Amino acid sequence: MVIPRYIEMCVSRDLESKMVLVAGPRQVGKTTLAREILKKSGAGVYLSWDNQGDRKEIRLARWPGGDALVVLDELHKYRFWKRWLKGEFDKHQERLGFLVTGSARLDVYRRGGDSLQGRYHHFRLHPLTYAEIQSGAEPRLPPPGTELSIPRGATGTTVEDLLRYGGFPEPFLAQSERVLRRWQKERVDRFFREDVRDLEALRDLSGIQLLADMLAERVASPLSINSLREDLEVSHKAASHWLEILERLYYVFRVRPYAAQTVRGLKKMPKAYLWDWSLVQEPGPRFENLVASHLLKFCHFLEDAEGHRVNLHYLRDKAGREVDFLVTLDRKPWFAVDAKTRSHWIDPSLRYFREKLQIPWTYQVVLEGARDFVEDGVRCLPASALLSALI
Repeated sequence: MVIPRYIEMCVSRDLESKMVLVAGPRQVGKTTLAREILKKSGAGVYLSWDNQGDRKEIRLARWPGGDALVVLDELHKYRFWKRWLKGEFDKHQERLGFLVTGSARLDVYRRGGDSLQGRYHHFRLHPLTYAEIQSGAEPRLPPPGTELSIPRGATGTTVEDLLRYGGFPEPFLAQSERVLRRWQKERVDRFFREDVRDLEALRDLSGIQLLADMLAERVASPLSINSLREDLEVSHKAASHWLEILERLYYVFRVRPYAAQTVRGLKKMPKAYLWDWSLVQEPGPRFENLVASHLLKFCHFLEDAEGHRVNLHYLRDKAGREVDFLVTLDRKPWFAVDAKTRSHWIDPSLRYFREKLQIPWTYQVVLEGARDFVEDGVRCLPASALLSALI
């Protein structure tokens, strides 16, 4: 079973005028997406830098004749990939389309002196989410800055499956705890053995593995580099560098606090979440991680496909009041979301920040519960309802 991915039509359209870079975590579905686009394009070739034979074809630039699509997987592992790709695109852009995929941030791993600026569009491919599983079509989102269009009749079964198996296609589609355990072990092993080793010059690989384990235990909490440094018994510089590596390679993402003059907040302590939330053991943080991943995917799509300046933050002040997430548009509050496993009343922090920051829409999303009601301008609703309105 192949679920049509949410960026497929956007990528296909952009390939008509520019090259496209698609980045995302290992095994999130980049190769499957690229092969689907290649199959529908009519003519072309798929080449992976991880394959020895394909590397030779890439270095020699043996491309198909006539109009064709060239898919280059994991090309960022080639030291001079950016300079080489710029030359090939400039030479063949009249007849060849270039689709480049990779399991690292392609907007970071641009080695060489020449720039690709103006020659490409960049997309980040996320794990499966509620709306994508339910519809599988090109997203139809409300205009940015307006209220979310929350459909009726959304069910909780898909949310439960996502919580249990995560959003990566292989374990989610298998719906098997055994498959999930084996997949997690193999994926994490290959992540450190191949991705980290190939792209980063690290002497202490075991240290960054310990950091990854710690992050799974600290999901949804303000993240202190000093605390991590002490637990790892390394320097502040090393702990910070390792965290940046895990972020560049799509293992973890950080959500930073929103800074505003009207709120005295903690401005330097982000919260960390995993791209694979199935690695989070505690139910509450795992659910919050799932919601964070859905919101980040929503923000990235609006940025990558539509060019809007949409960002994900959280809210916290010196008094300890906190709201899990705030989505901003052009740096101004758009809507806030607080995630609860169960609740029968509106969290006072939502009311406080709604009034203090003049947030247009505020939502309290609940995992266990079916009530949908509005109180003091805050809408409390089931997780399936809110997640179905995202992407």
